[in-house]
Amino acid sequence: MQAGKLNKRVTLQKPVKTQSPTTGAIVNGWADVDELWANITDLSARDFVAAQAGQNEVTTRITIRWRDDVTDKHRIVHRGRIYDITGVLEDDKSGREYLTLPCSRGVNDG
Repeated sequence: MQAGKLNKRVTLQKPVKTQSPTTGAIVNGWADVDELWANITDLSARDFVAAQAGQNEVTTRITIRWRDDVTDKHRIVHRGRIYDITGVLEDDKSGREYLTLPCSRGVNDG
């Protein structure tokens, strides 16, 4: 992986549970893990109608440097767009150079 191809600054987030100070209820939220350099490539878009509301889902491939703490429970944020990670694929050479993250955006923004 050439470093010059990782030309977008993204934020890796993980799910967290916190307690609401007013109601005491458990609230699901997101916490920043790290800012990373990444390559983002949109692969396809799909339009569909769900409950009479038009929606659009974009399938995206995000490539980052290898790290051992990324799972499909995390998400990526870039320029206000939220990418849900659907899998974590290691590179085919050493397995420790980079990760390819198949993602989707537009349907379930976290």
